[in-house]
Amino acid sequence: MTAVCSIETTATTPFTIAADGSYAARLAGDGEARYPERWTLTGPEPYAVPLPLAQPEDAASEVLPLADGRVLIHRRVAERHAFALLYPTGGGEAGAGPRTGELQLGAIPAAEGVRVTLLPPSPDGHGAFALAVGAASTTVWQVAGVPFGPERVARITGRCSGGVWLDRTGRLLALDRELDGPDGPVTKAVAVDLRRAGEVSPLLQITEASNDRLLLADTDSGLLLIRSDAPGEPRLGWGVLGSARPVRFPECLRAVGATATPFAVQPGQVLMPESCGVALRVDEAGDGYGGSVAGLALWRPADRHVFRLGAPAGWLGGTGRWTQEGRLHLPYATPEVPCGLLGMNIPVSPPPPIRLDPIPLPPAPARPVPLQQAPLG
Repeated sequence: MTAVCSIETTATTPFTIAADGSYAARLAGDGEARYPERWTLTGPEPYAVPLPLAQPEDAASEVLPLADGRVLIHRRVAERHAFALLYPTGGGEAGAGPRTGELQLGAIPAAEGVRVTLLPPSPDGHGAFALAVGAASTTVWQVAGVPFGPERVARITGRCSGGVWLDRTGRLLALDRELDGPDGPVTKAVAVDLRRAGEVSPLLQITEASNDRLLLADTDSGLLLIRSDAPGEPRLGWGVLGSARPVRFPECLRAVGATATPFAVQPGQVLMPESCGVALRVDEAGDGYGGSVAGLALWRPADRHVFRLGAPAGWLGGTGRWTQEGRLHLPYATPEVPCGLLGMNIPVSPPPPIRLDPIPLPPAPARPVPLQQAPLG
């Protein structure tokens, strides 16, 4: 296994990897000099291509890679949320490198009290979706892959967060929906069918009063990673999509459960969820991807052991991707290596302790019985 260097805790940099692992994107630069950067992850070595425009990007802008190499950018412009595709062109001056082309995709209005964020990359690699969360309802917009600008594909009652794809076509989307109940708000993961006008069906409901969130799903094995307070406190658990078996909350995850977020599952383990490698980012504050990285944890549902590692030097966004061969790739950027991938295998879990049956002792010799207590006959 490649060694992992532990470093002091640092703030994370948003870094998004395409669903097929071909490209990635982030906002590079510092302060007010931000620009999109595309990483190509296929081939023997990764390499980065900057995509700057005439003006620097706002630090709150979001970027998302598509499978064709273009990068979607979401900007807040005046009273609207604008979306565009960026790509390198060959029109640069000699020695200046490629220029950046931009294709405007349209915008959606910026309503007061409504927060708009990009959803994770679509499994088909071509579409892109955004979540607009209001006080009482949530709207799912398709912002790329449609011919006439952003298109509303679902409207859901309640305040939704998260976003996990449940299939390979970009049809079924899992969201964590918060609704007001008699004892306060309750969050449950639901499945939204984007091809049936946003039809909503229950996905997780461990108890009526518990908050059950879906963190990650793998379409090959059906493995689901969840966080729920059904056991009495927020715990990490796992289940299988479509299975009647209950969700399990391994004791080995309890130590990291309050501060860990799973970010990658090993693909290709068809119908074998217990054998999937799972990578978890461990945060200091336990606030998901907005906090500071404290370390990395590796785990398999079949094991009763969590491997704790230090955060890799320059690790970007607390993200990464498993290969089908079981190798985990983590993106990093340091002054010496501005574009790199750290590869590692999950360590072999220690064998369970061997239970030894006690060795039977020879029978104790009979104690002489006093003559007056000896049985007659």
